[in-house]
Amino acid sequence: MKANKLTKETVGSLGQYDRNFPTFNVGDTIAVSQRIKEGNKERLQVFEGDVIAINNNHASSTFTVRKIGANGVSVERIFPYYSPLVDSIAFVRHGKIRRAKLYYMRDRIGKAARVQERVLTREQKEQKKAAQAEAVQAPVEKTESE
Repeated sequence: MKANKLTKETVGSLGQYDRNFPTFNVGDTIAVSQRIKEGNKERLQVFEGDVIAINNNHASSTFTVRKIGANGVSVERIFPYYSPLVDSIAFVRHGKIRRAKLYYMRDRIGKAARVQERVLTREQKEQKKAAQAEAVQAPVEKTESE
């Protein structure tokens, strides 16, 4: 007998579509361009900071970005990944972290509140490029054989 109701997976994937954002992880520094409406005008505002949390929940996926503003005042914003108000995401640099959530950064002040940059050697960069090239070619080969 066929199911008459939608499953949890189909409901979760209803609002999902390909955003073509660069892949980023917790600890990375990104610049998020968001559309702001003021009256009848619309503009883009860039919010650049460290990603301290990512919540993957189908169409409700969010990521939290934290930046240190003027006079050392920190600002956090939670962005919905599939929101049409998020125009683009620019990747700035990788962070060197060992945690899934960086909530402990909220208690830090000054230079201690920064995430160290993960520096790759030339060999590591070449291996990463080779792995990305293989990942791009693999789906193409599967579709040709079918």
